[in-house]
Amino acid sequence: MNTLMYLACMLIWGLNFIAVKIQGTANPLEVSLLYRSAIAFVLFFVLYWLKIRPQQQAMPRKLLGTVMGFGLCSFALSYLLLYYATIYSSAAMVTLIFSLKVMVTPLMIGKAFKIPISPRVYLGGVFGIVGVAVIVLPNLHALSHSFLIGLGFAIAGTLVTAIGDTLSYYNNQHHVEPITANSIGMLTALVAIAMLTLVMGKPLHFPASLHYWAGLLYLALLGSFAAWLMYVYLIRSIGVVKGSYMVALFPAIGGTASVLLGETPLSLNLVVGIGLAMVGAMIALLKRA
Repeated sequence: MNTLMYLACMLIWGLNFIAVKIQGTANPLEVSLLYRSAIAFVLFFVLYWLKIRPQQQAMPRKLLGTVMGFGLCSFALSYLLLYYATIYSSAAMVTLIFSLKVMVTPLMIGKAFKIPISPRVYLGGVFGIVGVAVIVLPNLHALSHSFLIGLGFAIAGTLVTAIGDTLSYYNNQHHVEPITANSIGMLTALVAIAMLTLVMGKPLHFPASLHYWAGLLYLALLGSFAAWLMYVYLIRSIGVVKGSYMVALFPAIGGTASVLLGETPLSLNLVVGIGLAMVGAMIALLKRA
């Protein structure tokens, strides 16, 4: 069962950015994220109400801020930044940069909670950065302005995701029930995105495109709900470190899908860069001997 959940999470999240690309821009990205968040919140709330609420004690108020912060970072800001990154650049590149999270998150947690950081994290980070450089630098002169903007969004989205991971670590240390945290976090994200959509004057629109709804439902049902739910139970069984190994394979999954869909041309630089990123992620996640 653990193996099936592991493979499912890896494939679902590895293809997330392809789904964003398929969803496209038939709606403003903020509106698409609003729909996604609404669907995921309803599912999490129903699960919380039926399974967790009857047996759970009240959560201390002092933890509400960090739980809401987790949702704002992990389900609102990071998603929106990575949406823009994927539209401006390519799913393969965004997946590659996002895989650097396995180095950035331990660094943030280590600095925030005074936890010693293994030298492997730094070494893995070097491999990951070199992997990105191998792909980008040789063709930097030919890259479009929008592609470079996309890279900036991808880096920002990865950093915000790592902040969300750090808040999640704090919540876990204080024994906040994961489904409760996800429910409150998703509600926080939903309210924030709704307010942003309202302030920006983005009209609510329901496109007739099958591609749009296929991408949206994939992201809401699988990316935001099913994969998160499986991951919660998976890390309880095998631990956070082993569970994080799936991120190391995201570049291979996202890059392969991007090439097959014709979004990214196959090249030696792409293969070498993805390989270096995967090696870096695996080095960073290795346990100490």
